[in-house]
Amino acid sequence: MPELAEVKFYANQWVPCLGQRVERVRCQEGKRVFRRCDFPALSGLDSEILQSMQTHGKQMLFGFSGGLWLHLHLGMAGRLQRGPRETTPSKHDHLILYTNEAALVYNDSRMFGEIRCYRSVDGEPPFWKRLPPEVTTPAFTREFLGNVLRRHARAPLKAILLRQEFFPGVGNWMADEILWRSGIHPACPGGRVRGVKLSELHRRVREVAEDALRVIATDWGDPPDDWLFPHRWRDGGVCPRTGRPLCREVIGGRTTCYSPARQRWPEELAGTPPLPSV
Repeated sequence: MPELAEVKFYANQWVPCLGQRVERVRCQEGKRVFRRCDFPALSGLDSEILQSMQTHGKQMLFGFSGGLWLHLHLGMAGRLQRGPRETTPSKHDHLILYTNEAALVYNDSRMFGEIRCYRSVDGEPPFWKRLPPEVTTPAFTREFLGNVLRRHARAPLKAILLRQEFFPGVGNWMADEILWRSGIHPACPGGRVRGVKLSELHRRVREVAEDALRVIATDWGDPPDDWLFPHRWRDGGVCPRTGRPLCREVIGGRTTCYSPARQRWPEELAGTPPLPSV
Protein backbone atom coordinates (compact mmCIF):
# COMPACT_ATOMS: atom_id res chain seq x y z
CA MET A 1 0.00 0.00 0.00
CA PRO A 2 1.41 3.43 -0.91
CA GLU A 3 2.55 5.33 2.17
CA LEU A 4 3.31 8.99 2.83
CA ALA A 5 6.24 9.38 0.42
CA GLU A 6 4.80 7.20 -2.36
CA VAL A 7 1.55 9.19 -2.24
CA LYS A 8 3.52 12.43 -2.55
CA PHE A 9 5.45 11.02 -5.52
CA TYR A 10 2.27 10.09 -7.37
CA ALA A 11 0.56 13.39 -6.58
CA ASN A 12 3.57 15.21 -8.01
CA GLN A 13 2.92 13.54 -11.38
CA TRP A 14 0.01 15.93 -11.96
CA VAL A 15 1.80 19.06 -10.71
CA PRO A 16 3.24 20.04 -14.15
CA CYS A 17 -0.36 20.55 -15.29
CA LEU A 18 -1.21 23.16 -12.65
CA GLY A 19 -2.77 26.11 -14.44
CA GLN A 20 -4.14 23.99 -17.28
CA ARG A 21 -7.84 23.74 -18.11
CA VAL A 22 -9.66 20.41 -18.17
CA GLU A 23 -11.17 19.88 -21.61
CA ARG A 24 -12.78 16.50 -21.04
CA VAL A 25 -13.50 14.11 -18.17
CA ARG A 26 -13.56 10.36 -18.73
CA CYS A 27 -14.55 7.96 -15.95
CA GLN A 28 -15.66 4.35 -15.65
CA GLU A 29 -18.90 4.75 -13.75
CA GLY A 30 -19.94 1.75 -11.73
CA LYS A 31 -16.42 0.89 -10.61
CA ARG A 32 -15.85 0.46 -6.89
CA VAL A 33 -13.51 3.46 -6.68
CA PHE A 34 -16.55 5.72 -7.30
CA ARG A 35 -18.66 4.16 -4.51
CA ARG A 36 -19.17 7.51 -2.75
CA CYS A 37 -18.52 9.92 -5.60
CA ASP A 38 -20.72 12.89 -6.46
CA PHE A 39 -20.86 12.41 -10.23
CA PRO A 40 -22.45 15.79 -11.04
CA ALA A 41 -19.56 17.47 -9.24
CA LEU A 42 -17.03 15.21 -10.99
CA SER A 43 -18.52 16.01 -14.39
CA GLY A 44 -18.29 19.67 -13.44
CA LEU A 45 -14.49 19.47 -13.64
CA ASP A 46 -14.89 19.81 -17.39
CA SER A 47 -13.71 23.32 -18.39
CA GLU A 48 -12.28 24.08 -14.92
CA ILE A 49 -8.61 24.90 -14.22
CA LEU A 50 -6.38 22.72 -12.03
CA GLN A 51 -5.12 25.19 -9.43
CA SER A 52 -3.55 23.35 -6.49
CA MET A 53 -2.28 20.07 -5.08
CA GLN A 54 -1.75 18.94 -1.53
CA THR A 55 -1.32 15.66 0.27
CA HIS A 56 -2.08 14.56 3.79
CA GLY A 57 -0.75 11.17 4.79
CA LYS A 58 -2.20 8.70 2.30
CA GLN A 59 -4.70 11.18 0.83
CA MET A 60 -4.53 13.72 -2.01
CA LEU A 61 -6.59 16.83 -2.68
CA PHE A 62 -6.56 18.70 -5.98
CA GLY A 63 -8.21 22.10 -6.17
CA PHE A 64 -9.93 23.38 -9.29
CA SER A 65 -11.54 26.64 -10.26
CA GLY A 66 -15.26 26.88 -9.63
CA GLY A 67 -14.85 25.72 -6.02
CA LEU A 68 -14.35 22.07 -7.01
CA TRP A 69 -12.08 19.67 -5.12
CA LEU A 70 -10.96 16.21 -6.24
CA HIS A 71 -10.15 13.92 -3.30
CA LEU A 72 -8.14 10.79 -4.10
CA HIS A 73 -7.04 7.77 -2.08
CA LEU A 74 -4.79 5.20 -3.75
CA GLY A 75 -5.81 2.22 -1.63
CA MET A 76 -3.58 -0.82 -2.17
CA ALA A 77 -2.45 -0.42 -5.77
CA GLY A 78 -3.58 2.99 -7.03
CA ARG A 79 -1.29 5.40 -8.84
CA LEU A 80 -1.41 8.67 -10.75
CA GLN A 81 0.17 9.09 -14.15
CA ARG A 82 0.60 11.89 -16.65
CA GLY A 83 0.66 11.03 -20.33
CA PRO A 84 0.15 12.66 -23.73
CA ARG A 85 -3.36 13.96 -24.38
CA GLU A 86 -3.83 11.19 -26.98
CA THR A 87 -3.49 8.55 -24.23
CA THR A 88 -5.65 5.49 -24.88
CA PRO A 89 -7.27 4.34 -21.61
CA SER A 90 -6.24 0.98 -20.22
CA LYS A 91 -8.55 -1.43 -18.39
CA HIS A 92 -7.67 0.02 -14.98
CA ASP A 93 -7.63 3.73 -15.89
CA HIS A 94 -10.79 4.66 -13.99
CA LEU A 95 -10.49 8.44 -14.29
CA ILE A 96 -8.76 10.57 -16.94
CA LEU A 97 -8.75 14.36 -17.03
CA TYR A 98 -7.74 15.58 -20.46
CA THR A 99 -6.14 19.02 -20.68
CA ASN A 100 -4.87 20.75 -23.82
CA GLU A 101 -1.41 19.31 -23.14
CA ALA A 102 -1.77 16.03 -21.21
CA ALA A 103 -3.92 13.23 -19.85
CA LEU A 104 -4.06 13.00 -16.06
CA VAL A 105 -4.77 9.39 -15.15
CA TYR A 106 -5.96 7.63 -11.98
CA ASN A 107 -5.14 3.91 -12.32
CA ASP A 108 -6.12 1.25 -9.77
CA SER A 109 -5.95 -2.43 -10.65
CA ARG A 110 -7.36 -3.66 -7.32
CA MET A 111 -9.92 -0.87 -6.77
CA PHE A 112 -9.37 -0.48 -3.03
CA GLY A 113 -8.77 3.22 -3.64
CA GLU A 114 -11.42 5.93 -3.85
CA ILE A 115 -12.30 8.95 -5.97
CA ARG A 116 -14.55 11.68 -4.55
CA CYS A 117 -15.41 15.16 -5.72
CA TYR A 118 -16.71 18.09 -3.66
CA ARG A 119 -17.94 21.58 -4.30
CA SER A 120 -16.81 23.98 -1.58
CA VAL A 121 -16.75 27.71 -2.19
CA ASP A 122 -15.24 28.38 1.28
CA GLY A 123 -11.89 26.78 0.55
CA GLU A 124 -10.95 23.20 1.29
CA PRO A 125 -13.76 20.74 2.10
CA PRO A 126 -14.61 20.64 5.82
CA PHE A 127 -13.35 17.07 6.28
CA TRP A 128 -9.88 18.08 5.05
CA LYS A 129 -9.64 20.83 7.66
CA ARG A 130 -10.40 18.32 10.41
CA LEU A 131 -7.58 15.90 9.55
CA PRO A 132 -5.01 15.16 12.30
CA PRO A 133 -1.61 16.87 12.32
CA GLU A 134 0.91 15.42 9.90
CA VAL A 135 3.95 13.87 11.53
CA THR A 136 6.34 16.31 9.84
CA THR A 137 4.61 19.44 11.16
CA PRO A 138 5.19 21.35 14.42
CA ALA A 139 1.72 20.28 15.57
CA PHE A 140 2.98 16.70 15.91
CA THR A 141 4.58 17.23 19.31
CA ARG A 142 6.11 14.93 21.90
CA GLU A 143 3.08 15.68 24.08
CA PHE A 144 0.71 14.64 21.29
CA LEU A 145 2.59 11.36 20.88
CA GLY A 146 2.64 10.74 24.63
CA ASN A 147 -1.11 11.26 24.88
CA VAL A 148 -1.72 8.77 22.07
CA LEU A 149 0.45 6.13 23.75
CA ARG A 150 -1.24 6.63 27.11
CA ARG A 151 -4.69 6.32 25.54
CA HIS A 152 -3.66 3.02 23.96
CA ALA A 153 -1.37 1.86 26.73
CA ARG A 154 -1.92 -1.87 26.19
CA ALA A 155 -1.73 -1.95 22.41
CA PRO A 156 1.56 -2.95 20.72
CA LEU A 157 3.50 -0.04 19.27
CA LYS A 158 3.37 -1.55 15.79
CA ALA A 159 -0.43 -1.41 15.81
CA ILE A 160 -0.51 2.13 17.25
CA LEU A 161 1.83 3.52 14.60
CA LEU A 162 -0.44 2.21 11.84
CA ARG A 163 -3.48 4.16 13.07
CA GLN A 164 -4.06 6.85 10.49
CA GLU A 165 -6.03 9.09 12.85
CA PHE A 166 -2.77 9.67 14.76
CA PHE A 167 0.01 8.92 12.25
CA PRO A 168 -1.31 9.85 8.80
CA GLY A 169 0.77 8.31 6.03
CA VAL A 170 2.66 5.84 8.21
CA GLY A 171 2.26 2.32 6.84
CA ASN A 172 3.87 -1.05 7.41
CA TRP A 173 7.42 -0.41 6.21
CA MET A 174 7.60 3.03 7.82
CA ALA A 175 6.41 1.69 11.17
CA ASP A 176 9.08 -1.04 11.06
CA GLU A 177 11.71 1.55 10.15
CA ILE A 178 10.65 3.88 12.97
CA LEU A 179 10.78 1.16 15.62
CA TRP A 180 14.08 -0.22 14.33
CA ARG A 181 15.74 3.18 14.50
CA SER A 182 14.20 3.76 17.93
CA GLY A 183 15.53 0.43 19.17
CA ILE A 184 12.12 -0.55 20.60
CA HIS A 185 10.47 -3.94 20.19
CA PRO A 186 7.33 -3.67 18.00
CA ALA A 187 5.27 -5.68 20.50
CA CYS A 188 6.07 -3.28 23.34
CA PRO A 189 2.82 -1.80 24.76
CA GLY A 190 2.46 1.92 24.15
CA GLY A 191 2.13 2.69 27.85
CA ARG A 192 5.69 1.51 28.53
CA VAL A 193 7.27 4.17 26.33
CA ARG A 194 8.06 7.15 28.53
CA GLY A 195 10.81 9.65 29.25
CA VAL A 196 13.90 9.36 27.08
CA LYS A 197 12.41 6.61 24.91
CA LEU A 198 9.31 8.71 24.22
CA SER A 199 11.56 11.54 23.01
CA GLU A 200 13.52 9.08 20.91
CA LEU A 201 10.38 7.63 19.34
CA HIS A 202 9.02 11.10 18.59
CA ARG A 203 12.27 12.06 16.88
CA ARG A 204 12.34 8.88 14.82
CA VAL A 205 8.76 9.25 13.59
CA ARG A 206 9.62 12.65 12.15
CA GLU A 207 13.02 11.52 10.89
CA VAL A 208 11.70 8.51 8.96
CA ALA A 209 8.90 10.57 7.40
CA GLU A 210 11.31 13.31 6.33
CA ASP A 211 13.85 10.78 5.00
CA ALA A 212 11.14 8.98 3.03
CA LEU A 213 9.95 12.25 1.48
CA ARG A 214 13.51 13.18 0.58
CA VAL A 215 14.48 9.83 -0.96
CA ILE A 216 11.25 8.45 -2.41
CA ALA A 217 8.86 11.33 -3.02
CA THR A 218 11.22 13.23 -5.30
CA ASP A 219 12.26 10.60 -7.86
CA TRP A 220 11.28 7.19 -6.39
CA GLY A 221 14.84 6.63 -5.22
CA ASP A 222 15.92 3.40 -3.55
CA PRO A 223 16.40 3.63 0.24
CA PRO A 224 20.10 3.21 1.15
CA ASP A 225 21.51 0.02 2.65
CA ASP A 226 21.87 1.55 6.11
CA TRP A 227 18.06 1.63 6.41
CA LEU A 228 16.10 -1.43 7.51
CA PHE A 229 13.99 -1.19 4.35
CA PRO A 230 16.36 -2.95 1.88
CA HIS A 231 16.85 -5.87 4.27
CA ARG A 232 13.37 -6.48 5.71
CA TRP A 233 12.11 -9.02 3.17
CA ARG A 234 15.36 -10.73 2.25
CA ASP A 235 15.47 -14.40 3.18
CA GLY A 236 18.20 -14.67 5.77
CA GLY A 237 18.32 -10.88 6.08
CA VAL A 238 20.49 -9.36 8.77
CA CYS A 239 20.26 -6.12 10.70
CA PRO A 240 22.44 -3.49 8.99
CA ARG A 241 23.53 -2.17 12.41
CA THR A 242 24.22 -5.32 14.43
CA GLY A 243 24.87 -7.89 11.69
CA ARG A 244 22.53 -10.27 13.53
CA PRO A 245 19.52 -12.03 11.94
CA LEU A 246 16.26 -10.17 11.46
CA CYS A 247 12.98 -11.68 12.61
CA ARG A 248 9.60 -11.63 10.86
CA GLU A 249 6.34 -12.29 12.67
CA VAL A 250 2.80 -11.01 12.88
CA ILE A 251 2.45 -8.24 15.48
CA GLY A 252 -0.61 -6.06 15.82
CA GLY A 253 -2.21 -7.94 12.95
CA ARG A 254 0.52 -7.06 10.46
CA THR A 255 3.64 -8.86 9.27
CA THR A 256 6.51 -7.15 11.04
CA CYS A 257 10.27 -7.19 10.57
CA TYR A 258 12.56 -6.29 13.46
CA SER A 259 16.02 -6.88 14.88
CA PRO A 260 15.86 -8.89 18.15
CA ALA A 261 19.48 -7.96 18.91
CA ARG A 262 18.66 -4.28 18.67
CA GLN A 263 14.99 -3.81 19.48
CA ARG A 264 14.01 -4.50 23.07
CA TRP A 265 11.52 -3.39 25.66
CA PRO A 266 12.35 0.00 27.24
CA GLU A 267 13.36 -1.40 30.64
CA GLU A 268 15.96 -3.57 28.89
CA LEU A 269 17.56 -0.62 27.10
CA ALA A 270 19.41 1.01 29.98
CA GLY A 271 22.92 1.82 28.83
CA THR A 272 22.23 0.92 25.19
CA PRO A 273 23.43 3.73 22.91
CA PRO A 274 20.79 5.08 20.53
CA LEU A 275 21.02 4.33 16.84
CA PRO A 276 22.70 7.20 15.00
CA SER A 277 20.66 9.13 12.47
CA VAL A 278 20.90 7.79 8.94
